[in-house]
Amino acid sequence: MSGWAIDVRVEGAERESVAALLVQATGQAIEEREDGTLIGWAETRGRAEEIRSTLEARSTKHEVTLRELPQIDWTTKWKEGLAPRTIGRVIVTPTWIPVTPEEGQVVVTLDPETAFGSGEHGSTRGALLLLDRAMHAYEARRTTHEARVLDLGSGSGILAIAAAKLGASRAVAIEFDPEANPVAERNVERNGVADRVVILEGDAGELAPLGAPADIVVSNILRTVNVMLLPAILKAMAPGAVAIFAGMEEQEESLFRPVLERHGLAVTDEVRDANWWSCAVARP
Repeated sequence: MSGWAIDVRVEGAERESVAALLVQATGQAIEEREDGTLIGWAETRGRAEEIRSTLEARSTKHEVTLRELPQIDWTTKWKEGLAPRTIGRVIVTPTWIPVTPEEGQVVVTLDPETAFGSGEHGSTRGALLLLDRAMHAYEARRTTHEARVLDLGSGSGILAIAAAKLGASRAVAIEFDPEANPVAERNVERNGVADRVVILEGDAGELAPLGAPADIVVSNILRTVNVMLLPAILKAMAPGAVAIFAGMEEQEESLFRPVLERHGLAVTDEVRDANWWSCAVARP
């Protein structure tokens, strides 16, 4: 088997706090489905039972069920359906398909393996397109240094690598999942950007200051996690910096915009792709 899913049905008013608790308990990102169900993951049934007990002790209103997940051979599963994709000025391609860029384009050669981020998901494409636009705008107005980028929830390293290829002088990539970081490091090496991209493992909220001051911050995680990280992101941003948020379904836009507004931030750019919503905000 490949672990246990923890399905939590919870009323809307408590959804964000329960999502945060589930992220903390599992140490993993969670899925939030259209019907409001939150889905976490645990490696063993015993750990899944512990998390269920924690959630049920918090409130009797939570409906928590466990599902055993089928065995999947991720050593080959990740290759299915991968093909070169052009997103803005970036061509993302797996290692076994060489491509020749046109003038102004850059190539990110990437095997995601078990890490998230291949360019096949709407949230990744949205974040990458907004990153490309932000990098282009930064270069157009830059008077001093090249862009410094902070990538939170970096997964395969796709966004940090793309930033370096697009001209960033430094990209600090932070990922909580220890299985993803060796994948990201291999991708960084094969793209020849190890001198500009640093992969860090740990909590993004705690490690974000190591990427400060950042001219561009990208957080492609989940809305609930983006909300939790927002104070740390603001502290890491240089004056006039841009923050890009992804990992949110379109119906979550109405929940996230008010959070931005409470912090004095307004959406300056956005992308909708396959029911996923990504946005960019500028710090005054």
